[in-house]
Amino acid sequence: MNTRAWIVFLDESGVSLLPQIRRTYAPRGRTPLLRHRLNWKRASMAGALGYHSTDPERGARLCFHLKPGSYDTTALIEVLEQMKAFYRGERVVLVWDGLSAHWSRAMRAWVAEQDWLTLERLPAYAPELNPV
Repeated sequence: MNTRAWIVFLDESGVSLLPQIRRTYAPRGRTPLLRHRLNWKRASMAGALGYHSTDPERGARLCFHLKPGSYDTTALIEVLEQMKAFYRGERVVLVWDGLSAHWSRAMRAWVAEQDWLTLERLPAYAPELNPV
């Protein structure tokens, strides 16, 4: 690992616009009908939190990316392209989990062409290790 680099933790999360109410109260014998005007649309966000490996005075950097739908390899490569511009030529060690899109053949091929980026994988079932 390059000793003068940003250590960046990245993770994605999705939200649905459906209400979370599953149960409610009603008089006995009258099944309640819960109405809402939302549909199954989904939004996702990727957040990245970076720390400089040798200069803590530089402070943490937070960036995020929003998109409708879910993340796949193509969308994550777009996020990494934006991250490349955000860190402008600095070295980045990216730490993320074992999501299949993170380690797909297309992602590995793209990363192999990047001289600014090194990938590290978090252990399985260890969300406490990712500050994002």
